[in-house]
Amino acid sequence: MSKTVLITGASSGIGEATGKYFIQKGWNVAATMRTPNKALDWTKTNKVICPQLDVTKPETITSAIHETLEYFGSIDVLINNAGYALMGSVEGVTPEQLHQQFQTNFFGLVSTIQTILPIFRSSGGGTIINVASIGGRIGFPFTSSYHATKWAVEGLSEAMRYELRRFNIRVKIIEPGGIKTNFINHGALWAPHPAYTEMENHVRNFMDMINDSLAKPEGVAKVIYRAANDKSGKLRYSPYGEAIFFLHTILPDQLWRSLVESIMLGKTSSPNQY
Repeated sequence: MSKTVLITGASSGIGEATGKYFIQKGWNVAATMRTPNKALDWTKTNKVICPQLDVTKPETITSAIHETLEYFGSIDVLINNAGYALMGSVEGVTPEQLHQQFQTNFFGLVSTIQTILPIFRSSGGGTIINVASIGGRIGFPFTSSYHATKWAVEGLSEAMRYELRRFNIRVKIIEPGGIKTNFINHGALWAPHPAYTEMENHVRNFMDMINDSLAKPEGVAKVIYRAANDKSGKLRYSPYGEAIFFLHTILPDQLWRSLVESIMLGKTSSPNQY
């Protein structure tokens, strides 16, 4: 009997690549989307359904999970992938923008987990995979709001695994490095501020410059699949992020800061500046 995975944010990027890969491996896939797109060729099989799910609307979470259970009979793995990046300086972000960032990237994720946990407990177990980022452990300029949500996901996941272990529910975190998707151009919202225009432009140019050289999301999908089938207590998986984590660990903080500023902001701070 085929296993079933439910994926949030499956219309593009990592979510879409993951859905396709799980289908190749013979799984049933609930590819949830805010606006289900029946024109997507890869969803045209009886192994896939596309429930409408907006993580900011709890009623759609409940209905999507119910629809998946009705169609496939069970859910074995939940992949929390839906999200976007609010870019800009702390000073430029409005309270409403920050609230929406957390509502999508964190509170919606929590709501989805809370909804599926009774199902996993009653069925004897399951796996929760939370897609975070290298930005869940390392901060970069003009991404403070996004980082805050991903750090929250990391903390939630690490603590939650202790609570759920006795119910045979595993928790996994995926921490991708830079991935070539439409995330940079279409999955990011900017909150500009006139005092930071020059630095913001450097960051935008840097992101545009590196986008085409980044790895494709299919590699992340394979790591997510491996995590879904990993029965060990391993928590973190970092596709395309290991080298950055390594540099961040071995470099003195002063040198790391200078490196980030020179690459992303076009300048190097004086060692005594802070």
